Parts: sequence; structure tokens; C-alpha cells
Amino acid sequence: MKIFLSAFLLIFISSCNQDQKPLQASDELEVYDYAGLEPMLNKTDDKTYVVNFWATWCAPCIKELPYFEQLNRDYSGKNVEVILVSLDFPRMYDKKLKPYIKDKNLKSRVVALNDPDMNTWIPKVNEDWTGSIPATVIYNKNKRQFYERSFNYEELVTELRSFIEN
Repeated sequence: MKIFLSAFLLIFISSCNQDQKPLQASDELEVYDYAGLEPMLNKTDDKTYVVNFWATWCAPCIKELPYFEQLNRDYSGKNVEVILVSLDFPRMYDKKLKPYIKDKNLKSRVVALNDPDMNTWIPKVNEDWTGSIPATVIYNKNKRQFYERSFNYEELVTELRSFIEN
């Protein structure tokens, strides 16, 4: 696992742009550094947020992504927002990420995180996060939980219900 994380870090850092303010990419892809993403992880309104960290090159991520899309559909209008945070490499936005979003007709909000300083932002998401993906944060103004694991749909709904039925 540490070898995978180290390799990921090296590739991610070497592929990233050093200008790290909120970035813009064409074709409606929202691209942020961590400072731009952080508000999405700390809202205090009446919604419950399901924030999934994933990448197109991560097989377990791709396997579970339809469950997040189904959750987004099933809980539409119920004060639940699904945000899919892509950790794809910036050079892959046009070649892989944007075509994937279009081909799969993703309806959840998709944002890309382009911030090579993983050692700083990973523990801000959760101090116990090793950096492995998929990873998910479910939170609302009263409760927050971090999951460094994959989900099936039933597990995802069970976790979400513990936030919205309290």
C-alpha cells in the first residue's frame, strides 16, 4: 500500500501545475486546489453531503461510482448532495475524465482536485486517511464520518440514512 501511495504521489506531483489557485478547465469541468475544494467539505447548511474521492484509473472507484449516481437520483430533492472529487491527473482531464463523465452521463456534481501537496491536504480531509481511494466523506452540520473503503449501494444507503434519520 505504501509503495502504491508513494508511486501515486510521485506521478501526481510531477503532472501538476504549480499555479495552485482555483483553476479552470474547459468544457464545464470544475478544477480546484485544496483551498478551493475545502468549502465543499465543510458546509453547515441543512443538507447532507456525500463526497467521494475517486479516479478513472482506479478500478474499485469505477465499480462503485454507479452506486453514488443511483444515490444522487434516489435522494434528489431530499436535501442530499453527492459530490464526486476526481483525483485524475491534470493531463488526463481531456483524454479520460471528461469523456468518462460524458459517456457515463454523470449527473452528480463532478469536480477535479489539482493540488500536488497531498501531505498537507489529505490529513485535512481526515487525519487517519492513508491517501488510498476510493474514499468517502459523509457529513452534515451535526455529524461527519470518513470511509476509506468501497461501497455497494445498500451499504451506502445504510450509512446515509444514519445521517438523515437522526
